[in-house]
Amino acid sequence: MSRIPADCVLPDPAAVRTVRSADGAELNVEEYGPDGAPLVVLAHGWTCSTAFWAPVVNRLAADFRVVAYDQRGHGRSPAPAGADGYATAKLAEDLEAVLTATVPDGRRAVLVGHSMGGMTIMAAGGRPAVAGRTAANVLVNTGPGELIAELTVLPPAVRAKGLRRFLHRRILRSRLPLGPVTGLTRAALKYATMGPATPAERVEACAQVVHACPAQVRFRWSVVLDTLDVHDGLARLAAPTAVIAGSHDKLTPPVHARRIAAALADPRGLLELPGAGHMSPVERPAEVAAEIRRVAALADGPSAAGPPAAEEPKAAQTAEEPQAAQAAQAAPAVEEPQAAPTAPAAEPQSAAAPLEETA
Repeated sequence: MSRIPADCVLPDPAAVRTVRSADGAELNVEEYGPDGAPLVVLAHGWTCSTAFWAPVVNRLAADFRVVAYDQRGHGRSPAPAGADGYATAKLAEDLEAVLTATVPDGRRAVLVGHSMGGMTIMAAGGRPAVAGRTAANVLVNTGPGELIAELTVLPPAVRAKGLRRFLHRRILRSRLPLGPVTGLTRAALKYATMGPATPAERVEACAQVVHACPAQVRFRWSVVLDTLDVHDGLARLAAPTAVIAGSHDKLTPPVHARRIAAALADPRGLLELPGAGHMSPVERPAEVAAEIRRVAALADGPSAAGPPAAEEPKAAQTAEEPQAAQAAQAAPAVEEPQAAPTAPAAEPQSAAAPLEETA
């Protein structure tokens, strides 16, 4: 088993609560950082959990109040009893319930959604209770629809469009349990969801999160994703919104990010991370956290971004780590997961502004 980087372990939460959604579904909600600090709400993606956000939480919690919740059926949030509990409208209702419970009246939060979490934010577009508590959005490795059509998991040698759609749908809708994390499953996960230079330790961290998702929950949400269409909600997002993509993302390729940026009412940049795959918050947490800070500052002024981030000491590079451009992001690995410091050193903010949409 590969070791887990220390920054991939969540710190002790400042608060944990259970929030009930509109249909009674229970959602596990965790809060990190000082009470009263600028608010950031994190919505994770398909097959993940709050643990997926650990590298970002550890970079923000010193000066933000970070709220992370488990999507229904994931992590510590119970799975719906029937198929009717799985729908984009349910995702939107859950986000609204979390915001109502954690964002006090008169305050607003920066909403950050990865993959299905970004689809959640788009699905909630136009909801007054969500818009009234939203200062800005950051949409990470996500898309508003046509997911099967744009998947690039299969190699280019499979050229026939009909065959590609059929095989990609079979992959997406697989009912097979993932089983224990092994060398083979780590390799498959890395190929499908992460950039080629991702260190083994970060692949392991993602594998442990993804493999913890029940097979039935994974399948039920895959049916929703197969026919996903949140374009209408995307068009109704009124808050300033930035988009992050990974150049090597096979699940939501950068074409989705360009379409999102073109449809936004108030676009605030498209940041494409060279070499990154679908799991940018784990692969490139420093840049993701820096973008969240940038968007928070744009939305609410300099005070919303928190104090400038101090530079972390660089971890020693190993043969499994990426080249120098990514080595600074990899936190020291430890044999067993351990509690992260309550106020970990933050990463330096990106020197360059996000790339502007050109398509």
